[in-house]
Amino acid sequence: MRAFVAVLPPDAAVVDLDDFLEPRRDVEGPRWSPPGQWHVTLAFLADVPEYVVEPLVEAVGAAAARHPRSRLALAGGGCFPDVTSARLLWAGVDGGDALTPLAHGVRMACAHAGGAPDGGRFRPHLTLARFPRPVEASRWVRVLDTYRGPSWEAAEVVVVQSHLPRERGHRPRHDVLARLPLGAGGVSPPRPS
Repeated sequence: MRAFVAVLPPDAAVVDLDDFLEPRRDVEGPRWSPPGQWHVTLAFLADVPEYVVEPLVEAVGAAAARHPRSRLALAGGGCFPDVTSARLLWAGVDGGDALTPLAHGVRMACAHAGGAPDGGRFRPHLTLARFPRPVEASRWVRVLDTYRGPSWEAAEVVVVQSHLPRERGHRPRHDVLARLPLGAGGVSPPRPS
């Protein structure tokens, strides 16, 4: 199973960024991620065995409980791998440096539970769009550099199962498996979508 652990921005932050981007999206531009799926990934797990899910959720919950809540805001942006050959456009996370120890703890917890996380160094960001081929994207970065959204308190992390689309042109589906509070013990059940 594909899964990830993330911090979800609240609806107010999502709506604010979506409203900012709406008049700037063009038909020939990148393929935009649905705002309802925007998240800040702490750990990505490409292939988690089913029997590992329960211990993984418990381990991530324990890691989350050891880390304080953080004050965050979506602000600025950039591209991966870089602005001259961009494949992915992202929004930055002001206050995101506070998530680095959390991401490290979550990745360690996933690895110890048997769900080895993928990826390199943690860089807090929210994926906005993907380009079909590498492009020079400095105009998009300049636009995002003018953006600063409302701040919010990140109070939980979520463990999400990601279902890849079965047909070309469709989007992945995300199912929240668990909501885990920061700075407190316990697992809260997912809210209905």
